[in-house]
Amino acid sequence: MVKVNGIKMHIAEKGEGPVVVFLHGFPEIWYTWRHQITALAALGYHAVAPDLRGYGQTDAPTSITSYTCFHVVGDIVSLINSFGEDQVYVVGHDWGAMLAWYLCLFRPEKVKAFVCLSVPFRPRHPTMKPVPALRAFFGDDYYMCRFQEPGEIEAEIAHYGSAQVLRKILTDRKPGPPCLPKDNPFGIRPNSPPPTLPSWFSEDDLKYYTDKYELKGFTGALNYYRALDLNWELTAPWTGVQVKVPVKFIVGDQDMMYTTAGGKEYVHSGTFKKDVPMLEEIVVMEEVGHFINQERAEEINFHIHDFIKKF
Repeated sequence: MVKVNGIKMHIAEKGEGPVVVFLHGFPEIWYTWRHQITALAALGYHAVAPDLRGYGQTDAPTSITSYTCFHVVGDIVSLINSFGEDQVYVVGHDWGAMLAWYLCLFRPEKVKAFVCLSVPFRPRHPTMKPVPALRAFFGDDYYMCRFQEPGEIEAEIAHYGSAQVLRKILTDRKPGPPCLPKDNPFGIRPNSPPPTLPSWFSEDDLKYYTDKYELKGFTGALNYYRALDLNWELTAPWTGVQVKVPVKFIVGDQDMMYTTAGGKEYVHSGTFKKDVPMLEEIVVMEEVGHFINQERAEEINFHIHDFIKKF
């Protein structure tokens, strides 16, 4: 446990050497990086994976306004400083990738290089608030829209049980925008056998996740989505600003972020490179879903090391 930015943060760490900070997404915890932590530590790095605020064993403030990009980037900067480091390597996935993009925007001098998994940079649109825009594009059932009402999705998760919901999310490979209909949002049939876990995620892994989510529930994790419009308001000064740190982007060809309308087009059209001029490499891995760092752990370990060793 470390004290950062006014909260107590739980971190997993291993190894000695240059620091690599791993930032997880939803609905995950530090444990998603277990393979990367051991691999990078063995290669001579100090691997550090926090539970982000609201997740796992880290403090979970109650207010939605405590989950803005400023708060969470403040946590990460404070964590970096706690190691006495001026600069670190950063690896981020899902929400962790989004937070790493904010870190690169706000404090680029802190980042030697960034390996981004699944979620490309999302430049701020000067006139379109995120949630109304997402609702207009994908409808009220789009998962980010369904997460907006405090307590609503938490009650639905409680109804089906944390383990069942986590199992469903982690095994789902449906392409395109994820939607959660009002009737049975997670597609869990009470009298049907649960979906079989993939080879890369065991029943013990699921139990570890479930135990940690049952410590505090899902509200802290969901509050990141509830702060989307607030982030948009707060980041007005960064409209049109490029990200100027070295970046490698890796995505699975079956990732919902990549297969949702506009995803592939942005990544491959040259616009991504325009917004992130130091984008050095784009890797699209075949037959891989969203949880790429677990599903193809050894390949991801190679890609991370192959990139960061240059800096």
